Amino acid sequence: MKNENYEIPRKTVKEPLFHLVRRDELPVWRVWCIRIAAVLLGMLVSALFINGITKLNPVAVYQSMFAGAFGTPGRIWQTLKEMALLLCIAVGLAPAFKLRFWNVGAEGQILIGGLVTAAMMISFGGKIPNAILLVLMFILAALCGAVWGLIPAYFKSKYKTNETLFTLMMNYVALQLVEFFVDIWDKKQSHSVGVINAQTRDGWMPYLGGQQFLLMVIIVALLTVGMYFYLKNSKQGYEITVVGESENTARYAGISVSRVILRTIAISAAICGIAGYLEVTAVSHTISSLTAGGRGFTAIIVAWLGKFNPIAMTLITALLSFMSRGANQIASDFNFNKHASNILIGIILFFILGSEFFINYRIVFRHHAKKEEEN
Repeated sequence: MKNENYEIPRKTVKEPLFHLVRRDELPVWRVWCIRIAAVLLGMLVSALFINGITKLNPVAVYQSMFAGAFGTPGRIWQTLKEMALLLCIAVGLAPAFKLRFWNVGAEGQILIGGLVTAAMMISFGGKIPNAILLVLMFILAALCGAVWGLIPAYFKSKYKTNETLFTLMMNYVALQLVEFFVDIWDKKQSHSVGVINAQTRDGWMPYLGGQQFLLMVIIVALLTVGMYFYLKNSKQGYEITVVGESENTARYAGISVSRVILRTIAISAAICGIAGYLEVTAVSHTISSLTAGGRGFTAIIVAWLGKFNPIAMTLITALLSFMSRGANQIASDFNFNKHASNILIGIILFFILGSEFFINYRIVFRHHAKKEEEN
């Protein structure tokens, strides 16, 4: 017989102790305070690692890092050189990423720009004035880099292919092209071109004010400032923002999405090609499969952390260049192996990347959530 007074027990759902809430856009000063706090926390954890593993004084290790990056005028210029090359690539990636075109092919675009530059130095060095040769190499490196980027951009705009895989594949093609031409130019069968025009210095970027890298730094500074105003104040920069946020909205507003994709990736890849030009003419004066040096992938971190803002990317690049140069110095001063130095860089980078979580989200605990609801 059915009991009418019987009630089915209800399960009580316990509210979680905390949950994540997406933040409203934070003021710039608060964003950078969070990032600085992340760097300091990363340095503290690195100090504990140093002391726990090696029993060294962390303060002495950090002093060594600073000396390695800024201890002498020569070291300062080496740090500026690394910073300029990395920033140039990051500036190139910024418009593509803002468009939500995931260009991971910077390595290949750098190699193509460097390959064309090396070919011009070998073929025309000493045959035309050096100033004209430098200008021609700059233009051709940018054009060839742009063409290398336009190939995946065309298929993306026309057939909706996956640009991440396509641009990554183009890296390997560029790598094999470099190896092919190096074997052609190599007269000693050593699989290396060696320093190009070492005696005449034809095609080498000239010293400015007695400094080898000053002209390169100026070129990258101009590209950075130009990209900042291009993205912030130009009509094309506005179109990049609209297409990146919503292609359907862009089409409704009368913007040609395909044209924006092709134009933006051409600019992005051209600047990466210029980075290859700078590496060959101002730094190494040679071409090899190691010319890009992994900077194309490191620049992705720079562009992402800088939120595609060239000025913010400058600060991120300065930090990464300092850590890279400093890690080399502590490896020398304290007999660290390269892996131990990279661990320190990895720890600090982990905290920097983790800070982005706290910039975008906040943790709300149960009792705080109830108070917010009551208010």
